[in-house]
Amino acid sequence: MKASRILFAVAALIVITSLMTSCCPTPTPPAKATEKPPAEEPTTAPPAARKVATFIFTQEFDTLNPYYTGQWFSAITHQIWSCWAWDFDTENNPRPVLVTEIPSGDNGGISADGTVITMKLRDDIVWSDGTPITSEDFVFTYEMVTDPGNAVQSSYPYADQMVSVEGPDPQTVVVTFAEPFAPWQATLWQGLMPKHVLGPDFESEGSIDGADWNLAPTVGCGPFVFDEWESGSFARFVANENYWLGRPKLDEIFIRFVPDDASQVAALLAGDGDLGTFMAYSDVPTLEDAGVQIVAVPSGYNEGWFFRLDDLGHPALKDVRVRQAIAMGFDRFSICEDLLLGLTEPAATFWDRTPYANPDIKPWPYDPKQAADLLDDAGWVDSNDDGVRDKDGVEMVLKMGTNQREIRKDVQAVAQQQLGAIGIKLELSNYDSDIYFASYGEGGTTSTGQLDIFEYSANPAFPDPDTSRFMCSEIATDESPDGINDEALCDPDLDELFALQSTQVDFAERQKTFWEICEVMHENVYWLGVWQDPDLYALGARIRNAKLSGASPFYNIMEWDLAAE
Repeated sequence: MKASRILFAVAALIVITSLMTSCCPTPTPPAKATEKPPAEEPTTAPPAARKVATFIFTQEFDTLNPYYTGQWFSAITHQIWSCWAWDFDTENNPRPVLVTEIPSGDNGGISADGTVITMKLRDDIVWSDGTPITSEDFVFTYEMVTDPGNAVQSSYPYADQMVSVEGPDPQTVVVTFAEPFAPWQATLWQGLMPKHVLGPDFESEGSIDGADWNLAPTVGCGPFVFDEWESGSFARFVANENYWLGRPKLDEIFIRFVPDDASQVAALLAGDGDLGTFMAYSDVPTLEDAGVQIVAVPSGYNEGWFFRLDDLGHPALKDVRVRQAIAMGFDRFSICEDLLLGLTEPAATFWDRTPYANPDIKPWPYDPKQAADLLDDAGWVDSNDDGVRDKDGVEMVLKMGTNQREIRKDVQAVAQQQLGAIGIKLELSNYDSDIYFASYGEGGTTSTGQLDIFEYSANPAFPDPDTSRFMCSEIATDESPDGINDEALCDPDLDELFALQSTQVDFAERQKTFWEICEVMHENVYWLGVWQDPDLYALGARIRNAKLSGASPFYNIMEWDLAAE
């Protein structure tokens, strides 16, 4: 019954409505003049989406001032926001950046005796704030690197090898050396400091150590300029509208800091990163299977162990027999095969994969029996049956540390077990990279002698073989805090060889000297190679026009682009 009532009511309502409609006149439409005009078609295209490339870093910079750090993750940003007088292409050939041409004997840029280098600067180069870059900035950079009030990481080669740096006019820089200096191309002007920004800091403080520019270089000279750095999270570099070679194709480089290799791999697999850096060999198959391109770039780097050789280090390490025993008691071949999937091999010399590596030198073999015999000969025996060798009441307990990189932690665990089997106890520790790699003046872990053995990847002044890392003059002290000889190694004979090679402009003569250097370092185990370590980059699917150099990685960053969405 209820449904019938509803149907009757609906029918009645329809009838009433029909009657009302027939009785009412049809309304007159409004006049055309009052109608709203149709919307006009847009005559301009909407703004294009910003092109932001995301780079993934597993380590955060410690500083951005090129002269206050030797950290790889800081150095690879130089071609993004800073500028070198010249950089290097994919073949590691120098190409002019701030100069009109690379100085040579033919163009008058190098004097007949090889001691004077004259650089001619472009007349259109400017800082990102529009201030011209002139010879005064080069002279200022030289003065800041060599001034004792500034605790730069190293003043080499500016302090010891140079006699002077002069700017006779705004577009001319004259560098004078005490004697010919062969590695000048690979060691000079890898970064420039703006006098108009840092000059006032130095005048007021007598130092630029605490200058804001070191951490926030909002005035730069690269294709991009620093915009923001949120520690532990990200850094941002935006297009430099005043770049003298034109505006880069990308609008922004966004650098995302992640805590470990696994986080980086996850970001790349998810498409949240356009470039991965310092990839681990163990992650290569996973990334390649997912279509991520892996690019290996030889850069002179080799992973190795360094030994603290002064009184801050364990006394056992001063004996070459102990260092040789460590070399033969640590199976680096299985590290490369098992942990690194056989994709690399132990480094025999600091100069592996370059013409300056002595071809007669092979990696120390894995021979725990001979290692134990060497320790016995050196007087390190287990006199109290606790499993650890000792001598004159001192236990052979070595402090071995590195940063937080996963593969290095894995190596520590293997080494601890293998060396423990021959009576050497390793106490393991790990540090955040900004502390581990910090300079002596900043209280860095390795630079201040807090470890007996420490591991990281290092290279010479690639593509040149020169390095000051093992020279006596590079040992940092309270009185002279600049220096990168974290081992505190001082071998006068080795020093003499390093000094000699830096003056040898003839390739064959210099190569012969380096082969002798390799032999001295190998026999004395001043450095123990763990694996050959070219730079491994991961390129995402969106990246276009990317070229990579071992000497100056992002040298063509202004040409990098992203594929259209």
